[in-house]
Amino acid sequence: MAATRFRFVVVLLLFAITVVNYIDRAAIAYAIPLMEQSLGLSKFDAGTILGAFGLGYAITTLLSGFAVDRWGARIVLAVAAVLWSLSIGLTGAATGFAALYAARVLLGVAEGPNFPALTGAVSRWLPPQEQARALAYALVSVPLALAIGGPIVTQLLAVLDWRWTFGVLFLISVAWVPLWVLLFRNDPAQSRHVNAEELARIRTGALAAPAAHAGGGGMVRVLLTNPTLVVNYWAFFVFGYFLFFFMTWLPSYLHQAYGLDLTTVGAFTVLPWLAAAVVLWALGHWSDHLLKTTGRLRVARSYLIAGTQFIAALAVLPVAFGVSLPVAVACITVAVAASMGANAAYYAVNVDIVPQRAATALGIMDFGFALAGFLAPALTGWVLHLRGSFADGFLLMAALGASSVVLVLLFHHPDRDRAAS
Repeated sequence: MAATRFRFVVVLLLFAITVVNYIDRAAIAYAIPLMEQSLGLSKFDAGTILGAFGLGYAITTLLSGFAVDRWGARIVLAVAAVLWSLSIGLTGAATGFAALYAARVLLGVAEGPNFPALTGAVSRWLPPQEQARALAYALVSVPLALAIGGPIVTQLLAVLDWRWTFGVLFLISVAWVPLWVLLFRNDPAQSRHVNAEELARIRTGALAAPAAHAGGGGMVRVLLTNPTLVVNYWAFFVFGYFLFFFMTWLPSYLHQAYGLDLTTVGAFTVLPWLAAAVVLWALGHWSDHLLKTTGRLRVARSYLIAGTQFIAALAVLPVAFGVSLPVAVACITVAVAASMGANAAYYAVNVDIVPQRAATALGIMDFGFALAGFLAPALTGWVLHLRGSFADGFLLMAALGASSVVLVLLFHHPDRDRAAS
């Protein structure tokens, strides 16, 4: 009997909810100028509101890794999706700074479990040789969501107002939950859609965690002291800083620096995120190909991470010193695509090093990502309030990217540290 392929339906479900996730979290970047006018917010207020998401995200992303490993992705992600749908509805109903800030914190709290759940689901539903590719398919939803989200949200804002726009996003978000609950099971063996042949394929090459580190303090020490994991956390923080900077401030940068109006801004943000989607998908495949042909995680993961962050750091430098709109868009496109290109590799490293605690490792990694989600919007808003320029933000990103490249080349050795753990 031919093997079923239901594991790819699971990947499709994860792809779909991550698209919704990122459209929801990025929509405010396009609405914030209208909110500033409607609610009398300053640039400092706007940056604080945009950064509030990161604070909420930090609260749950670390804990949700433990929750996914304990209770599974099914219930954790279902509850999370319901809560962030509610937060999107509350954003549309906000009447001032405090209400908007609270809604953004709640959105961060609710979206924190998404990627630990995604990693936990992939680690249980895909064999090791398909995991980076599956992660790439799921994670390509991030830039794709940001590419299509700009035009969608700006057109909704043009036709409706910002309040009704968030009402529409609420309905889209909550509609996914019944599909997830009906179709997904934590263990593929419990799914009536998976036959014995597919189950055997899923479990081919699956790794068991070392008995000494199956839980307790031993595993916590591995997660917090393993050099490759620790450097992976930092590199992912840097990636997060790039992502949140462009996700929250790119529309405002294009409006302020080049005078683009709301609908035009949405069109100009498509190219960087579409390029990122293509590069992320391609490098996810390439990572698995390199692992298959070389047998070395250092080649398949580490060099990919260092190379993409090096390119991203170089690409933002010209933008800091003021360039024409076409050059700025080209440089930003390269920076966004490069910074996101190795996204699947970051996730795969957790599965490579600690396969039975991949969601917990992702929770720790995502905690740094959450801090980036607070710092990138808030620091940029603060600098804009004081200096009125985006230049310092681009220079800081270049420095962060350079630091990540050096640390990865020196200390990111997944082959060695996988054996040690």
